[in-house]
Amino acid sequence: MQCPFCQAQDTKVIDSRLAGEGDQVRRRRECVVCLERFTTYETVELSLPRLVKRDGSCVQFLEEKLRAGILRALEKRPVRTEQVDAAVNRVIYRLRAAGEREIETQVLGEWVMTELKALDEVAYVRFASVYRRFQDVNEFREEIARLRNTRFEIEDNAKTK
Repeated sequence: MQCPFCQAQDTKVIDSRLAGEGDQVRRRRECVVCLERFTTYETVELSLPRLVKRDGSCVQFLEEKLRAGILRALEKRPVRTEQVDAAVNRVIYRLRAAGEREIETQVLGEWVMTELKALDEVAYVRFASVYRRFQDVNEFREEIARLRNTRFEIEDNAKTK
């Protein structure tokens, strides 16, 4: 680590401890040339894959856009902020776990719909209508029917166990 005072390349770590919420390491350092002390913070930097849009163009993944889309679907619905945060974190985890350099936006959209289906069915249908580009009321009806069938299957499985 370069000394910020004399720009010497040789410094030594005097003390290390966790900082923040345990996601950073705070290091107290000393320059071996000028003996000045300074603090550095170390964090993990994980890169997320780029997103391949329907038209073939690539864009950077932005957590803010993901969160905004989920919040738009959940507008005026009884879902707590903690639940939204957990859903966003699960989607980001899946992005990282995929281990790919690029992921199609369709895959990301399906993951978001899975999360919304678990959070709130109305928000799920709202998101699906935009994501799947519903053209008429019949497409809404079909999606709601699929949602009902899925719910009934889950309830029937729970009763048989």
